[in-house]
Amino acid sequence: MVPGKAGDRGRTGTDTRLFIDAVLWIARTGAPWRDLPPEFGPWYTVYTRFWRWSRKGVWERLFKHLREDPDFEYLIIDSTIVRAHQHAAGAKGGLRIRPSDARAEG
Repeated sequence: MVPGKAGDRGRTGTDTRLFIDAVLWIARTGAPWRDLPPEFGPWYTVYTRFWRWSRKGVWERLFKHLREDPDFEYLIIDSTIVRAHQHAAGAKGGLRIRPSDARAEG
């Protein structure tokens, strides 16, 4: 699915997973490429690879494949992912029906 694998001509990417993590970090934070943490490698190298994949349509192929064959086997939604409103935690609930001000006076 991705270029830079064994058998392709030219130099292969050293760590595709790290590269994709770097691109997802940029997408999630909205930070400029120059602010990419050094753990992901040189920002310009990551940007150049992203740009080449975009030009070749690799991202589009990946997303189409993921859309066609979603794998929900490891999909887990719990309280660590879904956040409630701050006022929703621990309060006594229930609907309280109160008379309107006009009825209370009359």
